[in-house]
Parts: sequence; C-alpha cells; structure tokens
Amino acid sequence: MTELNYIFKRILLIIPTLLVILVVTFTIVRLLPGDPASAMIGDRATDADVTRINRELGLSQPLPVQFVFFVRQVASGNLGNSYAMHAPVTTVIAERLPVTLLLTGMAALFALLMAIPLAFISALKRNSATDITIRGASQVTLSMPSFYIGLVLLTVFAAQLHWFPVGGYGDSWGQRLWHLFLPAMTLAVSITSVLIGSLRNSIIAVLDAEYVTFARAKGLSNRVVLLRHVLRNSLIPMLSLFALNIGTTIGSAVITETVFAVPGIARLMVDSIFSRDYPMIQGLVIVLSVLVSLIFLLTDIVQVMIDPRRAR
Repeated sequence: MTELNYIFKRILLIIPTLLVILVVTFTIVRLLPGDPASAMIGDRATDADVTRINRELGLSQPLPVQFVFFVRQVASGNLGNSYAMHAPVTTVIAERLPVTLLLTGMAALFALLMAIPLAFISALKRNSATDITIRGASQVTLSMPSFYIGLVLLTVFAAQLHWFPVGGYGDSWGQRLWHLFLPAMTLAVSITSVLIGSLRNSIIAVLDAEYVTFARAKGLSNRVVLLRHVLRNSLIPMLSLFALNIGTTIGSAVITETVFAVPGIARLMVDSIFSRDYPMIQGLVIVLSVLVSLIFLLTDIVQVMIDPRRAR
C-alpha cells in the first residue's frame, strides 16, 4: 500500500505542475517580439490589416480573457487552430510526434547499450589504461555540442562512406530506422557521456559494499554477483539521471532534427516560433511538458518497484 500511495501522490503532483506550465507558457508566448498578424501578412501589412487579423484571432481581447479562453480550450482537449498551417494543432502534432518519439526512443536505447557495458568495464578495471581511456573519451564527447557530433557523423558515415542517408525520414519502418540511425546516435553520444561517469561511480560503490563481499564469500560466481547484486543496485541511482537526460534530449532534438532534416515536433517548434504561431507553440510546450512529466513519473514507479524503500 505504501508504494501505491506514493505513486498516487506522484500522479496528483502532475496537476499543479501542468497548471504552472500553462501560466508560464501563455505568458512567455505573449512576450515574444512581433505579432502573428504581421508574420502572416508580411512586410505589406498595414495597421488596419494587423488590427483586423488580431481581432479575428481574439488577440485584441484583454490578456486575462485570452488566458481563460486558452485554459478552457486545453481542458476540453482542443488546442486551437494553427495560424500558419490553418489546421487543428492536435492534428499537426499527432502527425509529427511519432517521429520525435521514435528518435528519442532509439537514442535512449543506444545510450543504454553503450553506457552500461562501458561503465562496467571502466569500474572493473578502475585506474587502468582502459578506465582512463573510457573516462577521457566520455569527457571529450561531453564537451562537444550536439550539432558538432551530428555534423561529424553526417560527414563520415553519410557523405563519405554512404552507409546512411544524409537526411529525411523514409516511408517504411525499415527506412525510418535507417534514416534515424545517425540522428539517434548523435543524441545518444551526449547521454552516454553523462551516464558513464555516474554509473561507474555507482558500480564501484556497490562493488566495495559488504553485501557484495559476503555474496562472494558464499561462493557465488562473479557473473551471478555482478548481475544479481551489482547491476541491480547500481542502476537505481542512474535512473533519475537517465530520465533527466531523456527529458532534456527531447528539447535538444531541435538541433538534431534541423541538422538531419527530420520532420519531428522539434523542427515544428522552431518554425512556429518564427511565424509567431501562438496556438502551435502553446500546444507543443504542453505536449512536451506532459511527455517529460510522464517520463519522470514512470522513472519513479520503476525505482519504487526495484527498491520499495524509496516510497517511505
């Protein structure tokens, strides 16, 4: 029951979090320089045109009135219509969201597949040449911005070796996985660099723990000790850091999707900001906030399932 109560409280915490996000999003969008009417009409816009379009879009209303209308729309599941695309925001986001989710999911998988073995090797061979090399390489890649890693991968594996396409998304599932390999690897390199250091220290701490020494003294094989005791206990503190990085990865996907011409919601966000598409910007921020909140909630649930003491 303690675990269920903890999970229920965590779910309830999402509600005030989203309310704060609604207020902040609405305020920041209204503080953006320029206005949607001028962005829609262009340089030929007259004051009369701007006034007319602002009235048609409801932007001539006082801000409190606009905010109440905005909250009512969100509560009803209606995020409004895009000024630039002349289509429902939910429809446009629903078309682009699977692309970014697939890209982020692949990046998370690649990061785990690289970080866990490298951290184990680094911890088991602590202070050796192998350990120093792994830690040095992770520090070098950590200092590189994502767009630079993406350009390097693009130049080597797409332009020079022709192993992967330069950009795009593809039509079939096989083509999509092939097209997203380099963008996902770009995001995964940054996540892996962060995880290796934290996981290595966690593994070393568990290896030096008394219960691991006792397990070995009972005659358990090194493989069983590593899988049953070391891996499980060392992954728990890493989960929060992993979730935090996945959350930030969704945000940093803006650059990666732009470099690789991936049609996800990150690129849609950039285009919407330039066109002052208020409903689309607000809708994207809300969807991304919900996604990140769900990632943290899922992480907490997994941590409680692994170690029920965290719920107390």
